[in-house]
Amino acid sequence: MILKKSAIFLLSVSLSACMNFSLPDGISIRGEHEGQDNIQPGQKNNIEQNIKQNEEQIDKDFLLDSQYFNVVKEVNGHKMIENPANILVMLNKEFSLPESYVPANLVVPNVEFSFGDADVPKRYLREEAARALEELFALAEQDGIELFAVSGYRSYSRQQEIFNAEKEKKGVEKALQAVALPGKSEHQTGLAIDVTSKGAGLKEEFSETKEGKWVKENAHRAGFIIRYPKGKELITGYQYEPWHLRYVGKEKAAVIHENNLTLEEYFQKVKKI
Repeated sequence: MILKKSAIFLLSVSLSACMNFSLPDGISIRGEHEGQDNIQPGQKNNIEQNIKQNEEQIDKDFLLDSQYFNVVKEVNGHKMIENPANILVMLNKEFSLPESYVPANLVVPNVEFSFGDADVPKRYLREEAARALEELFALAEQDGIELFAVSGYRSYSRQQEIFNAEKEKKGVEKALQAVALPGKSEHQTGLAIDVTSKGAGLKEEFSETKEGKWVKENAHRAGFIIRYPKGKELITGYQYEPWHLRYVGKEKAAVIHENNLTLEEYFQKVKKI
């Protein structure tokens, strides 16, 4: 009986390349592909160390809760954002806001506006962004910088009027580089604000003023980013606008600023948690 079993065992080893056979009861072959049962203590420690190292290598700055990602629904060929109140909503030429969307908590920030005291829609921002703008202007004042707010919230219909005027003046192609289509403007979110200095206006030359340079280096301290930076036009889809600030919160603004990212690039790097 022992000889018979030995012969079967030897035959089984010689046929180890063929897996379509079974061994008699009481006989087993343990190979390197059987699983964790074959991992030696030293190997197990190495695996645990590698897992720990990989976890430590994850940059926490680029972990983002799922609530901050766009929730999108296809509507008549357009990618419509279904969670427009998201503080990190990414609005560009790819995504659109519903025509009816108006932020629920619009307030007037206590800052100087270039057009005086007129109570008009562009004076308003979402409350969180309005308080942040007040902080930004206070920081600027501490450094001897005088800023003026120009344009905040803008409705869908108002954006349509602005785009049509730009199209009539410069043609469709140039209008699309400078002005967002209705539903695709950050101003409709109530999280965007145009700022400038005395006499500068909304022109690229603002970036060369001491005020423009200060804004570029300090906007993140109050939670804002320059949404359409120079050299990133192919990514954002819009020309350089040193005056256009977008509120994203201090933590995210610091990460975006320190890594020289656009909002598009930030969302390409972050991992959903």
